[in-house]
Amino acid sequence: MGRLGPTEIILILVVIILLFGAKKLPDMARSLGKSARILKSEAKAMKEDNKSSAPADPPANGEQPPAQRTIQAAPGDVTSSRPVTEPTDTTKR
Repeated sequence: MGRLGPTEIILILVVIILLFGAKKLPDMARSLGKSARILKSEAKAMKEDNKSSAPADPPANGEQPPAQRTIQAAPGDVTSSRPVTEPTDTTKR
């Protein structure tokens, strides 16, 4: 009990196809794949940021703030690249 056999899996797939329609399923799968790629690239960027960020001294008065960074889109996706404003550390040590 609690295990799905091949008959139950086929029945579930048929119900999904009937609910969503065969034309919408490829678009939904493509969208899900694109979302997964974006999530993966964002997580990778966050890990790289954490590795490269080290406690640094605050910039001197004459220095410029760091340049704005752009998060790269997933491969093949040119619409989701966007500039990101880095948060500034306002805490005093």
